[in-house]
Amino acid sequence: MAEPTAEPHFLRIGPDVPGSPVVLSVPHAGRAYSPALLKASRLPLRTLEALEDRLVDRLVWRAQASGAVALVARAPRAEIDLNRDQREIDPLMVTPPPPPGSVLQSARTRGGLGLVPSRINGAGSIWHRRLPAAELDRRIAEIHAPYHRALEGALAAARDRFGVAILLDCHSMPPQEDGSGASVIFGDRHGTSIAPDFLDAAVAAARACGFKVGRNTPYAGGYITTRHGNPARDIHALQLEIDRSRYLDRSLRSPGPGFDAAAEMIAHVAAALAIKALAPPEAIAAE
Repeated sequence: MAEPTAEPHFLRIGPDVPGSPVVLSVPHAGRAYSPALLKASRLPLRTLEALEDRLVDRLVWRAQASGAVALVARAPRAEIDLNRDQREIDPLMVTPPPPPGSVLQSARTRGGLGLVPSRINGAGSIWHRRLPAAELDRRIAEIHAPYHRALEGALAAARDRFGVAILLDCHSMPPQEDGSGASVIFGDRHGTSIAPDFLDAAVAAARACGFKVGRNTPYAGGYITTRHGNPARDIHALQLEIDRSRYLDRSLRSPGPGFDAAAEMIAHVAAALAIKALAPPEAIAAE
């Protein structure tokens, strides 16, 4: 369905030797739609783009410039969702269907937002026909698995150098219609993916930048946070969701007046996490 490409499916940005214990992940902002993928879709490109965390890849440059390594997807979410378990498959969209024991059913797969999205709310089914199993296997082997291996490697390198690593997994969320909700939501899998003092530092940094902050509701962190966050091994993971209306224009497609402030906020969060991670033990004990 989507021909192989010589272009990388994701970019690793940053120094070979990490300059920060923070690693950034941007899994949902890829815009490299292949001609074959677009041909396979019954929906136009503009509708497929609704699956994206629009332009979040352009929000992390300030944080990355401080020495953090960033893993940024180029493959679009319509092709494969890097924030899903590779077993989260809607069996009805694959031919031949996968064996029942190899599929992990969830609310997301039932809602059409599994490993390969099958539906978009308000637009219906995405694809003209079912996905060949061989093509699904190719996407997992060439895009999904290498991305997660690269994340594991970046986090291991940061922990080896600094004694601790923190993954900041960056996403965006639909606007709050009444404007009363949080504009940034941190997800830590309900207290399991990151130490509380790191979460507190991230929350304080976002608030200091003028953002209203929520925790875990309605976004508690996805597969990336669950898979890579392991505080017992000194590897922590935190998901960040930012309201798209805070950094995009009214069309929610192009940078808006708040774009620079959003980038600055993410940089402040990354810096606060790094400062907390690198604080000497006696300073932490004295707090």
